[in-house]
Amino acid sequence: MLKIGITGGIGSGKSIVCKCFQLLGVPVYDSDTRAKWVMNHDPELREQLISVFGPDTFDANQNLNRSYLSQKVFHNATELAKLNGLVHPQVRKDFYRWMEQQQAPYILKEAALMFESNAYTQVDHVLTISAPLPLRLARTLQRDPHRTTTEVEAIISKQLSEEERVTRAQFVLYNDDTQLVLPQVVQLHEDFLKLAAGRKGI
Repeated sequence: MLKIGITGGIGSGKSIVCKCFQLLGVPVYDSDTRAKWVMNHDPELREQLISVFGPDTFDANQNLNRSYLSQKVFHNATELAKLNGLVHPQVRKDFYRWMEQQQAPYILKEAALMFESNAYTQVDHVLTISAPLPLRLARTLQRDPHRTTTEVEAIISKQLSEEERVTRAQFVLYNDDTQLVLPQVVQLHEDFLKLAAGRKGI
């Protein structure tokens, strides 16, 4: 099965683009959502997280305490590396289990940190969603009114630059308010179907 990674910086519009592909019948693996699910439901991982980050990693209802964990790792590269070292391998396994259940010419794996987490090694090609930084910032502040400009800029600073993402990706979709998204999705869908058929020798 052809595997396409889809990424982009915060505010680039990954969710909208993924929904467009889903409307075309393409299965989409949402790495962020699945990572939260795995952290909540994998007993071994839960024990590891508590061992490393303390009992407050989960709240009284045994749900992941995201705010606590974010405070522990956001400004501490060492702690963040520990968290990623525990979570990413389990998400990788979860992705392969999910993929085995899909019946489609190709699938999409959505990950904000596609290159930073080495998730790109699990896919055949990467599609990045590109948008200018001021537009991404404005979209994020509108979507997440609880965040400040400084907080969003801090998140952006920890992600790859727009230029590097575009350079490293094999496909680019421009969500910059000057080009329509849907026609680009349809064209990419056709391109991916051709790639998938080529792998099967059709």
